[in-house]
Amino acid sequence: MIVFPAIDLLNGKCVRLTEGRPETAVVYSDDPVAVAERWRQAGATWLHVVDLDAAFGRGNNRSTVAQICSGVELNVQVGGGLRDTEAVREVLEAGAARAVVGTRAVLEPEWIAELVAEFGEDAVAGALDVRGGVVATKGWQEASAVGPVELAQKWASKGLRHVIYTDVSRDGRLTGPDVDGAVRLARETGVGVVVSGGVGSESDLEAIFLAAEWLEGVIVGKALYEGTVDLPKVLEKTPRR
Repeated sequence: MIVFPAIDLLNGKCVRLTEGRPETAVVYSDDPVAVAERWRQAGATWLHVVDLDAAFGRGNNRSTVAQICSGVELNVQVGGGLRDTEAVREVLEAGAARAVVGTRAVLEPEWIAELVAEFGEDAVAGALDVRGGVVATKGWQEASAVGPVELAQKWASKGLRHVIYTDVSRDGRLTGPDVDGAVRLARETGVGVVVSGGVGSESDLEAIFLAAEWLEGVIVGKALYEGTVDLPKVLEKTPRR
């Protein structure tokens, strides 16, 4: 499995939100590149970066994303506001290993086929941000009319092989992720699922590791910044696939 430390970018700073609400932002660092290097030195091999400004439609942090990709020897997965093919190309050309698409892919599932054809199945992931049983869009601010399993099946039929499943109601609350929902998604769709949202302790991660047969990875954010998860210790326990 892959443990993805998370860096959420807002106004060029490393922040964490609760349930994706911008008014809850807590700044943890003014130097996201240094934070990325910290996680690399702790043993991480992948990094999950979200451009919140782009997700909310109020600018972007592309230059900071490029600095992280070029300045730190990690595989970087980037999401947030990637709503056209050129934006996806831009982050991949900046050095990202994978682009995460959400809003447009929810509204236009056929776009996934175009992205996979152009960039390859391992360079693209779909964001399944779920609130109240349906997929949320536009930085988690709006609800769609589609459920995660139905959407993931559509995406899989277009060639998608990776999804990130986030229970928005748990994100930033450190109360534990929706492991059952993530496993169900993997079983019913056959896609590689990375679970996100709510990891608050090493026991939460141990529960995820028990489901390693089904899950591709886990994203850890606030728990790392608050010190409730020790990354080197967790990486030692991570199941090998």
